[in-house]
Amino acid sequence: MKKPPARPSAPSKSPTDTPPGDRIAKVLSRAGIASRREAERMIEEGRITVNGETIASPALNVTGKDKITVDGKPLEAPEAPRMWLYHKPAGLVTTTKDEQGRETIFDKLPEDLPRVMTVGRLDLNSEGLLLLTNDGGIKRKLELPSTGWLRRYRVRVNGKPTEEMLKPLRDGITVDGQTFQPMQVELDRQQGSNAWLTVGLREGKNREIRRAMSDIGLTVNRLIRISYGPFQLGQMKVGEVVELRGRIVRDQLGLEGAKTTRPEPSRRRKPRPIPDKSRRTRS
Repeated sequence: MKKPPARPSAPSKSPTDTPPGDRIAKVLSRAGIASRREAERMIEEGRITVNGETIASPALNVTGKDKITVDGKPLEAPEAPRMWLYHKPAGLVTTTKDEQGRETIFDKLPEDLPRVMTVGRLDLNSEGLLLLTNDGGIKRKLELPSTGWLRRYRVRVNGKPTEEMLKPLRDGITVDGQTFQPMQVELDRQQGSNAWLTVGLREGKNREIRRAMSDIGLTVNRLIRISYGPFQLGQMKVGEVVELRGRIVRDQLGLEGAKTTRPEPSRRRKPRPIPDKSRRTRS
């Protein structure tokens, strides 16, 4: 008895089934136009065209052959990845526009700075180190929790903290149903009714330090970010912007397989005038 002929195997999917190129939102982000989420909003608002047609969905792959415009202007080729350190003063919001009409950091950045995005945020009353980049991929990478870079802050609180009070912060605390990961907390000194602490954390949820301190009975009246991963605030003046060397950006972000080195500034920009309310004398 003859065996029945073998059934033909199912055809394998062709590599051409996946459209070539990258998603349009990723391309816009890489070019420094906006974050991916913001780029998706711009698409929904009908501000992006591809090959002369307005697109309505970010579910589109594009290549270098496609002609893309943003608000009627051709999309330029992305620059090499660049990063800056910025000493944010208190009294500025970290957003491009503010619904309440408050001044933003973009109102005070040097005029010769190219279009940049912030890596994370510092709230209105917080100050210190803020990272800026022209590259949406860098922004996304540094904001991911998996990056795990330690962010350190100098925090002045009203009250007299004790080691027992600070223990919940070191163990991990839940505030209003939201759990914060264990923090590194050191009591530096008591100064009258205030105390200075150094706090380190790796995730940075919205107003995390202020909310956690309030939960244990302390009120934050000054918060200064002094480092973000390997990048340090150091002796930067309030409002000052320092660009990092391209080699440092590649090394610290693991681009092109380079080894890690200590970041060094390459170019300093003088700060623009800042609001009087943000010029505070440090204790």
